[in-house]
Amino acid sequence: MKKYQTGSFLSQIDFPEDLREKFALEDLPQVSGEVRQYIVDVISEIGNSHFGASLGVVELTVALHYVFNTPYDQLVWDVGHQAYGHKILTGRKDTFPTNRTKGGISGFPKRSESEFDTFGVGHSSTSISAALGMAVASKYKGEKERQHIAVIGDGAMTAGLAFEGMNHAGYEKDANLLIVLNDNCMSIDPNVGALKEYLTDITTSHTYNKVKDDVWQLLGKVSKFGPDAQSIVSKISSALKGSLLNQSNLFESLNFRYFGPVDGHDVVGLAKVMEDLKDIPGPKILHCITRKGAGFKYSEEGNPTKWHAPGLFNKDTGEIVKVVPKSPQPPKYQDVFGHTIVELAEKNDKIMGITPAMPTGCSLNYMMKAMPDRAFDVGIAEQHAVTFSAGLATQGMVPFCNIYSSFMQRAFDQVLHDVALQNLNVVFCLDRGGLVGADGATHHGAYDLSYMRCIPNMIVSAPMDDSELRNLMYTAQQDNMGPFTIRYPRGAAINTEWKSALKEVKVGTGRKINDGKDIAVLTIGHPGNFAQEAITDLKASGASVAHYDMRFVKPIDETMLHEVFTKFDKVITVEDGCLMGGFGSAVIEFMSDQHYSAEVKRLGIPDEYIHHGTQKELWNDCKFDAEHIAETIKKMLQLDVKTVDKAARS
Repeated sequence: MKKYQTGSFLSQIDFPEDLREKFALEDLPQVSGEVRQYIVDVISEIGNSHFGASLGVVELTVALHYVFNTPYDQLVWDVGHQAYGHKILTGRKDTFPTNRTKGGISGFPKRSESEFDTFGVGHSSTSISAALGMAVASKYKGEKERQHIAVIGDGAMTAGLAFEGMNHAGYEKDANLLIVLNDNCMSIDPNVGALKEYLTDITTSHTYNKVKDDVWQLLGKVSKFGPDAQSIVSKISSALKGSLLNQSNLFESLNFRYFGPVDGHDVVGLAKVMEDLKDIPGPKILHCITRKGAGFKYSEEGNPTKWHAPGLFNKDTGEIVKVVPKSPQPPKYQDVFGHTIVELAEKNDKIMGITPAMPTGCSLNYMMKAMPDRAFDVGIAEQHAVTFSAGLATQGMVPFCNIYSSFMQRAFDQVLHDVALQNLNVVFCLDRGGLVGADGATHHGAYDLSYMRCIPNMIVSAPMDDSELRNLMYTAQQDNMGPFTIRYPRGAAINTEWKSALKEVKVGTGRKINDGKDIAVLTIGHPGNFAQEAITDLKASGASVAHYDMRFVKPIDETMLHEVFTKFDKVITVEDGCLMGGFGSAVIEFMSDQHYSAEVKRLGIPDEYIHHGTQKELWNDCKFDAEHIAETIKKMLQLDVKTVDKAARS
């Protein structure tokens, strides 16, 4: 692992205690500058990491650890994209270059990694509820001085969970809770919705800016007033509530004391305000204005979305390093979706597109540009995205609701109750199905095959390649289809010539890819390509392997399964999903129900959380890549492994 240089101040900091003991308030700007430069130096060379979000909160991070007695004071980060500076200051400076690599530190706060990571995150909008739980527990235990701070981005504030947490916190008036709102008008793509407009009004209001300087001065003097401090705080609160925008303050209406907006890049000013806020009881919110990618001119001047996770880049020129392939490459599955939905929508005026804050990530941005009145980014609000789609479907629309598989978990009740129970034709396109790589356990789409197939009325499918994705999308928008799930993985598809003619797939039918007589391999989705690779490698062995691409987990192709269990007594199932209740389980259930008997080996994600690494590393770890499929075939057929390996290499 390469050793990266640190500045003269950062080299003295291993833990926040060093920051607090060795440096004065006026030193914090230099500390912040060195933390920012270290992030730039490391991430530009290792790539594979988030970037802009952490740069935007460097000063905020330094101020928090300088003022609060972490880890005794509980600091809870939301999402985790913004926590790189936090990791550098909390004992992980030297291991930071291993970020998001197999065996290295996680890209998100993780309780098992450090006592400073008070709550494991990765999905947005959890920080307020978690920090409130900690605050209530501390109050119960008599820890009156213990502070609890939730750092949440403005994008994450759109989720219902954040409002639920604030609503409860306003009732717990004795809970020692501070919410730090990191307002940069961005999640990954620009934020949308009424809350964004409300926050923008606050930050641009001439009325507020007139009050702001007076409030700032008063806050700076609170500690000097002694017994009168409470009355000063009351005046501050009243001034904000009465003057701000000539309207009631959203946060004040929830019984929060609102302070801000303040400059999130003035580390000295932030530290002073936070020091005073420590002495104010009850739930509080500090509204900080930041810039995503702050301090790195190319991210500030360029497209913030591009700099969310840019990969390798030249820190001196801002040039993002791209490997130019020697030959044409297949598109990403997400881009196949993005172009195909536009193609379908041009012919079917009922089609609409919905995504919760991921238009670039899922490529719905193509439709948003081509048909802005028919494509909707609803913000980080998966539950709303699903029920909004259900509402569209009641009026004869065909909504394609595109949500990352791991985030769809958050809207399970809405899928079950609002869509499937009413048998509405909502098409769920679950991007990032299966193991996603460096984001790790919080983002793997391991469970959708299991949790979707247990829902009545739901069709559950997975394409083996890009052409099949197009055909399934074409099928799903036919009349009276009902709830329809299409899941596909992160990354590249298979075919360079992928814009095939669209054709309808009969629901519940698979396809035979290879005939054979010794053993049957049944696959669902992209891992069918691993099976094809394994079968090719085994040709020299003389093994006769049949391969069935089942395409649907529900309804499963029973005609094909009757053929399989009539002809074969050895069967392998392969899926990029959890084995518990997944595709392999569906096959075994059929076998049992139909009184067949065969040796069935299921390959897929085991019953454990899989941590970060590349997709290929994790496929190998979970033993369902081409190598392990071939190995399983050899073992079940009791082939001479050495002979087969030698023949395959030749």
